[in-house]
Amino acid sequence: MQFNGKDVLIVGASGFLGSTLVERLASSGKRLHLLARHHTVKDRAHAKIITGSLDDVDLLKEILPHCGTIIHTASATTPGSSARSPVIEGESNILPTLRFLEMLQDFSNVHLIYLSSGGATYGNHANSPVNENQPLSPTSYHGAGKAAIEAFLNVRNRAGGQVTVLRPSNLYGPGQRFRPGFGIIRTMLEHAMRGTALEIWGDGENVRDFVYIDDMADVCMRFIDKKTDSGTYNVCSGESYTINQLCDVVRQACETDLNVTFKPRRDVDARVVALDGARLATKLRWKPKITLEDGIRLTWQWLKNQKN
Repeated sequence: MQFNGKDVLIVGASGFLGSTLVERLASSGKRLHLLARHHTVKDRAHAKIITGSLDDVDLLKEILPHCGTIIHTASATTPGSSARSPVIEGESNILPTLRFLEMLQDFSNVHLIYLSSGGATYGNHANSPVNENQPLSPTSYHGAGKAAIEAFLNVRNRAGGQVTVLRPSNLYGPGQRFRPGFGIIRTMLEHAMRGTALEIWGDGENVRDFVYIDDMADVCMRFIDKKTDSGTYNVCSGESYTINQLCDVVRQACETDLNVTFKPRRDVDARVVALDGARLATKLRWKPKITLEDGIRLTWQWLKNQKN
């Protein structure tokens, strides 16, 4: 492979968003470097697969000179998995990213696209939908970790770097692996498929916004061509649903039953996550293409095909 300094590095290439981006970018002809902790990434034309971690200095110093864009999609935790251990956030997410950021100091022209979280960072705000100027007030250590990383990345921006921070709402769609406690729509569909009861923490009236994975990938793809961008953007559908309403949409879209049981609410769960996407719409002239109903139908069909 002959490198030209315009390659794209995807950090977390085996994850949900990372693997979707690999599919999209592989067909675009761009040269890719795919970094994942485990060798589970499929071979692609014009792609180099690297098994390793984000803070592997020797490994990254070989890759970075070839890359004009880095898309950082990796995260080792969820709000629930680190709920009782802030140290996990520090060791698994914050420190590796800071070591990576230290290496980037030698590559000032690299454009970094960082996937933060609109669901975990804002916390509970009296007024919604919330825009990017609202203060971050996370209710979980996971959200606090994302907010901390953003603060460090903002320092790079003020020093003349180019970092785009994306704060997506809840992502879902085909290709999302089932992980207990992660991905409410994927979890609902798994229980609908198995005929088992879904556990809802609280009364089911928590409000969330959902973005289909292809719409999220489209946003990332567009920012690859915005080499000098250093903004922060919510990525959302602009339509919010309670968890109870979401259950009804799943039942109707999938034409199947979904049984639920209610558990005591958790402090790590924000009551309302409703985002204002006006800044992104203005920047990219972008709006999501897939409705929640259609997205759930497509995901349900994908899941049934996987089970056959």
